[in-house]
Amino acid sequence: VAVIDDEIVLDRTPFYAESGGQVGDVGLLVGSGMLATVQDTYSPVQGLIVHKVQVQEGSLKVGDVVSAEVDVEKRDATRRNHTATHLMHAALREVLGTHVKQAGSAVAPNYLRFDFSHYQPLTAAEKEEIERLVNYHILRNEPVQTDEMQIEEAMRSGAMALFGEKYGDRVRVLSIKGVEGIFSRELCGGTHVRATGDIGLFKITSDESIASGVRRIRAITGVD
Repeated sequence: VAVIDDEIVLDRTPFYAESGGQVGDVGLLVGSGMLATVQDTYSPVQGLIVHKVQVQEGSLKVGDVVSAEVDVEKRDATRRNHTATHLMHAALREVLGTHVKQAGSAVAPNYLRFDFSHYQPLTAAEKEEIERLVNYHILRNEPVQTDEMQIEEAMRSGAMALFGEKYGDRVRVLSIKGVEGIFSRELCGGTHVRATGDIGLFKITSDESIASGVRRIRAITGVD
């Protein structure tokens, strides 16, 4: 353990740091006579993961040995929302057109938010068709595959990349394959479900304009 105020660095950690719109993991650090809650995890520079903690019992000092426990329920909910974001992006492009490009996103345990290029409000029929497409791929319980490859190979494979995002020489490519072929393929370093059926249900909760030619969709997933 390295300690700086309420921020902790471990020599290794199972916690996912906030990146690409996905929130960081939360959970617990448990040691001898010590208990701390991890309220956020972020990476200020590549290769460094910082845990924002609040010590509930005892104290933490450099060199302490702790057990790191991720809040599995919140991570699983976040994974559902992240994979659903990829499905929704593909559905938006299929329903509205290939002019749709991601302009920002947020993936949390209790919701997902997706900003995209489009010139007019979604009609009720368009929203219904987007929901139908996403839930169709969820119902089919399609495998979610992650591959690591060279950036040039990823681009040749047709994987979508975020405009303005910086990528290294090797990248992770997330693919969702249906019976008709690849439905979604994007560069992504986040956490995801193993198969689309784990998402449960997808429902759009709002659609609004946030700038000229940019719209924002909010949606929820799961069983509630």
